[in-house]
Parts: sequence; C-alpha cells; structure tokens
Amino acid sequence: MTLYEFSRLAKQQQYSIAFNKGTFIEHYFTGYRKFSLYAVEKFFVEVEYSSKENKIIGIKTFKTGKELFKYSPIKILKF
Repeated sequence: MTLYEFSRLAKQQQYSIAFNKGTFIEHYFTGYRKFSLYAVEKFFVEVEYSSKENKIIGIKTFKTGKELFKYSPIKILKF
C-alpha cells in the first residue's frame, strides 16, 4: 500500500490499518494530547488522541521530515 492509497481510504479504515497492521514506534505527550506514531509499509501514520475528550481527534501521514523530530530521543538545543 502506498501513502496515496492509504490517504484515499475512509478514516475508520486508516485507523484499522494503523492499529492492526502498522508497527507501533513511540508515543509523544503534550498537555491533554497524546500522539502515537506507527510505521505502515514505507510511510508513517500519526494518530492524535485527546485525553480531555477521551477520543481520537486526528490522523496524519508522512514519509520524513520535521514531524519525526518530536519522537526523537535526542532533542535539538537552541542557543
């Protein structure tokens, strides 16, 4: 499955593929939001969950880039 094919699916199908066929990589927390990163074939899926609302509020796909930085154990320091 390509990123394009995945993005054309209904949201429920995207969630199902991420949770059942994707490889979980890491969580990232900020405030009341939790982001979960999954690898699906040759791209990444980020699922956003609101603990305040107790529900999934978003899904994002990408291959590379700054979206991955927040999951890195090495934080870039700015002086």
